[in-house]
Amino acid sequence: MSRPALLPRTAPFGDAERAHLDAALGSTTALQRAWLAGFLAGLDAAGGSAAAAEAPAPAAPPRAAEPLTVVFASESGNSEKLAGDVSKLARKSGFKPKVVDFADLDVAALGKEKRLVVIAATWGEGEPPARAVRAYGEIMGEGAPRLDGVEFGVLALGDTSYAEFCATGKRLDARLEELGAKRVLPRVDCDLDFDKPAAAWIKDALKALAPPEPAGNVVAVDFARTAGADEDVEVSREPVTVEVIEHVNLNSSRSDKETIHLALAFEDAAPAYEPGDSLELYPENDPALVDQILKAAGLEGDAALRRALLAERDITTLSAATVERFVKATGHEEARRLIDSNEVRAWIEGRHLIDLIETYPAKLTAQHLSEITRPLPPRAYSIASSRAEVGDEAHLTIAAVRYTTHGRARTGVASVHVADRIRTGAKLRVRVKPNKHFRLPKDLATDIIMVGPGTGVAPFRAFVQERRATEAPGRNWLFFGDRHFTHDFLYQLEWQEALEDGSLHRIDVAFSRDQPEKIYVQDRIWEQRRELVAWLDNGAHFYVCGDAKAMAKDVRAALVKAFADVKGLDAAAAEAAVAGLERSHRYQQDVY
Repeated sequence: MSRPALLPRTAPFGDAERAHLDAALGSTTALQRAWLAGFLAGLDAAGGSAAAAEAPAPAAPPRAAEPLTVVFASESGNSEKLAGDVSKLARKSGFKPKVVDFADLDVAALGKEKRLVVIAATWGEGEPPARAVRAYGEIMGEGAPRLDGVEFGVLALGDTSYAEFCATGKRLDARLEELGAKRVLPRVDCDLDFDKPAAAWIKDALKALAPPEPAGNVVAVDFARTAGADEDVEVSREPVTVEVIEHVNLNSSRSDKETIHLALAFEDAAPAYEPGDSLELYPENDPALVDQILKAAGLEGDAALRRALLAERDITTLSAATVERFVKATGHEEARRLIDSNEVRAWIEGRHLIDLIETYPAKLTAQHLSEITRPLPPRAYSIASSRAEVGDEAHLTIAAVRYTTHGRARTGVASVHVADRIRTGAKLRVRVKPNKHFRLPKDLATDIIMVGPGTGVAPFRAFVQERRATEAPGRNWLFFGDRHFTHDFLYQLEWQEALEDGSLHRIDVAFSRDQPEKIYVQDRIWEQRRELVAWLDNGAHFYVCGDAKAMAKDVRAALVKAFADVKGLDAAAAEAAVAGLERSHRYQQDVY
């Protein structure tokens, strides 16, 4: 089979010349082509004449691409994706990028880096993502290395609905400077709609970190990169339409909870999701709340605005930034005093946009509401199914969120949209959100331990389905908890069937309200500590999914305590044992 021609027919050469050039270039290496590019550039700079060609000045040899370290701290995957974006653009800009997860960061060696990009998300109330806790603590601690000679920039991701907006990125930015590193461009703090500001910051960062232009024509070459290597393949980020084919309340009619099992069928083949991934669901706001806002704003007759508020704008989030934008748009003096008095953070707690508009009436326009609000983001839910078992479907487990604050009933945007206004046959827009840090072991013989109370059990339903379909010989142990055995045992019949067919080897349950003293999954972990530690000593992987504020921390603490008791370790050694599981990716979390 003949090799395809390198030069197109439109190249400014005759047929014979093209043939000779094709023959010569076809056997060259990447290094040789880089040298030739530099040589020709130098020849052209010298005038390109035949006389110059007779005795050309030697072209400068290709130099190694400048190293660039990109460190990310990510919980939902956004920081990690942006780190990948930096890497791809950096390589095209003459850098040799290295992307490092905070979970794997060697803080002691950080001072050896010349150029550093840090992309850090903030989790919960100003905390670093779970996988970043260890390295973050080392950077903030007294033993952190000096970073003199390191140039850096920080991109911070967060959510303005939380008081400690972008706190992790802000602290890292200040700390790196304290340690002697040189900030080469200002930090940018991004809200949930981060795409445009992040893309602009990345371009500015690469310009600021670029080394001085060398004299002459020198070609930067990444010698460690294989010639012709392809970029990583990305999962499509475009939303697709699905049809709801099952809508089932998993709780009994006597439960004070409502958990919806949602089965979704894709119009075409299901996207290539894996157990552990999430599905982002594009919700609509509560029509009644939209109408309340329009009435309070005096814009009841604006049909176009109503459509936008239903599906495009976030009308529940209320942050200090929202109040500031409201004051800027309206000039409302009382609202301004709320900001000036530093009482705004206390006032907004438990309140939504409707409270602001009703408490501080002002003449508003459709443009004002667009400026005050931010785009309505999709909500991510762990996928509760394996394609190996359900085919071109994806299943979700969604708990309806309902509560009351300041005398007003509140609801979760996506969860109650699903619970109250979606039924079988409805169409939804969704997109897959990969999570490569919450994956089943590649070795099918590896045992797994899964801790998933409430809707945290969703990904473990996918895990068990996948292990059944692949006939994985490894054992599967599930810890599940909820309020009442009779009313809240999610997927009870499925777990019983899995025990019978051997795809689930053990289940320990904790129903907190079935006895006077509350019992949680961490209590069951402590009770079963000897066998659990034995599984881990035998190579088992440990997974946790669910509430980040309390449950995940309590489970980790219980595991540390279990290691200390079973193996006779002091507190520091037990902590080191669990930290070792995390660093080896045998302790994985998907928390929210």
